[in-house]
Amino acid sequence: MSDRGSRGGRAGQPAPEADAAPAGAGRPARDAWPEGRAIVFCEGAFGTPYGKTAHGLVRRTARYDVVSVVDSRLAGRDAGEELDGRRRGIPIVADVDAAVEAARGSGRPATHLVVGLAPDGGRLPPEGRDAVLRALELGLDVDAGLHDFLSEDPELAAAADAHGARIRDVRRPPPRSELHFFSGAIEEVGSFRVAVLGTDSAVGKRTTAWLLVDALRASGRTAELIGTGQTSWMQGARYGIVLDSLVNDFVSGEVEHAVVRAWREARPDVIVLEGQGSLMNPAYPGGFELLAAGRPHAVILQHAPRRAEYDGFPGFPLHPLPRQIEAIELLSGVPVVAVTVNHEGMRPEEVPAACRAIEEETGLPAVDVLLDPAEPLVRALEPRLDAHAAAAGAEA
Repeated sequence: MSDRGSRGGRAGQPAPEADAAPAGAGRPARDAWPEGRAIVFCEGAFGTPYGKTAHGLVRRTARYDVVSVVDSRLAGRDAGEELDGRRRGIPIVADVDAAVEAARGSGRPATHLVVGLAPDGGRLPPEGRDAVLRALELGLDVDAGLHDFLSEDPELAAAADAHGARIRDVRRPPPRSELHFFSGAIEEVGSFRVAVLGTDSAVGKRTTAWLLVDALRASGRTAELIGTGQTSWMQGARYGIVLDSLVNDFVSGEVEHAVVRAWREARPDVIVLEGQGSLMNPAYPGGFELLAAGRPHAVILQHAPRRAEYDGFPGFPLHPLPRQIEAIELLSGVPVVAVTVNHEGMRPEEVPAACRAIEEETGLPAVDVLLDPAEPLVRALEPRLDAHAAAAGAEA
């Protein structure tokens, strides 16, 4: 990612090293990782699908040290306990001023405000803009993954300049001169590739993809994630794109380029592709790009059994799970090997029965990777991983 100074930047080609950060009191060195200590703004949305970027940053990020989450509805609670029932020492506070004061009092002064909202259409609500302005006035750098480019707001840009801060618009695409068209270079990639797709948007694909990477590494294999959204960039994914900000003609080429780059630089045993939207989602159709350009060898499908309608669209019933599996396999020619469960709307004790019902309906293993280990996913992949490795060895 290249930086454009205090008024903005772009993302779309994440790198393993930290981007340059402005100098200032309490800031890490320019080449440090993590880049700084972040307040995550999620007013009115933490614990809802619109807070999924904040959720991802609370669960994991190498790019930032998260010091607090802003959501006045839940002030005083621990973000990890609120999200997963697991205390993480990340307080939820009422506003930006309270967050800055709490961070300073803890001996970990904040350096960044990260917009953790993922609203429909990627538009920042008015209260969010006020919070961003206040953060800039306090000298915080601002990172945002919205379709609204905050660096193009004259008042916000002026505040950044006046206070020595930087605005980065993570969804800003690279110049078209830097975009890649599909070339067929995907055929040189020797890694086994797995796509983590979903039956809906905001269903947990990214979290499952990361946990699969962790489980593969724990099994002794090397693995890399191909991030496809702004949150995976914020979490520090080494390779990827922000798919929904790209001109359509270049989406396949950028998917291919990210996979090829990961192969050439890291030579991982496995490459895991993070899905976006879902094949049949009326507002966020996605996944076909990964199947067509990433050419995975297998698919894992994330599903919320209690979700009856597409996220945010009452009256649009979710297509049945077997139909979604059938569509993926028809389009890709590769198998769905497991279903991962999003337990929204369920008590923990209800999850095992939901997994058994999916297994009976589909004949595939089903697991909730937030409640149980992800090793069953590795076991489901192992026969194909072994066959892929044997074929590669025979060709060598």
